Amino acid sequence: MATVDRVKQPLLSFSNALVVLGAALMLVDVYLIFMVAPTDAVLGNIQRVFYFHVPMAIMSFLAFFVVFIASILYLIKRDQKWDRLAHAAAEVGVVFVTLALITGIIWARPVWGVWWTWEPRLTTTLILWLIYVAYLMIRAYAPNRTQGALYAAVVGIVGFVDVPIVYYSVQWWRSIHPSAVVGPLAESGALEPVMQGILLFSFLAFLVLFLYLVVERMALRGLEDQVRLLKFSLHRTGR
Repeated sequence: MATVDRVKQPLLSFSNALVVLGAALMLVDVYLIFMVAPTDAVLGNIQRVFYFHVPMAIMSFLAFFVVFIASILYLIKRDQKWDRLAHAAAEVGVVFVTLALITGIIWARPVWGVWWTWEPRLTTTLILWLIYVAYLMIRAYAPNRTQGALYAAVVGIVGFVDVPIVYYSVQWWRSIHPSAVVGPLAESGALEPVMQGILLFSFLAFLVLFLYLVVERMALRGLEDQVRLLKFSLHRTGR
């Protein structure tokens, strides 16, 4: 138990530091979005959703990339720490991609006149959401944890194929969705310097939030593993 406590202590300190840093960054980010960012001449105030929507979408991509890498490492090494990382990242990724879809819908209604349209970017993002919801369901309903981890690892690896499809969908198919503002498809000068700076700050704020959520979920998974082992031990000893 002393070893466990020594391992948990730095994780707890790191988590606490992330909470303080994340809260401060989020407060500053909200101030920048609503008080500093210029109002778009065409879209008006609804454009401010963009500072939440884009970072959350990118954080979901990052989460699923972590799932992809951790799943490969789990299949190679069969080490539970990689499975815990993959599981935690998948849960956080589903939260972020859900929020990205919701904020996209909020933006679409006043701009496109509809809550939803089956254009390529929205459709492929919905497919991404379904893939990783299925990932979590496989874990929840597998006959045992080992099988669930193995099946989920395969889904986590194969499912990541949809991430680049989502990103490049606006280039591969005709779409009414705005072009990319980050990554290899981003056009130079697509955003004003102030807007670009605030967007980058939003990325930083949401990255810290992403790290905090993953660390917390991994810690919780570790505690669940300890409880499971304790129950198994008590069952074997007949207590």
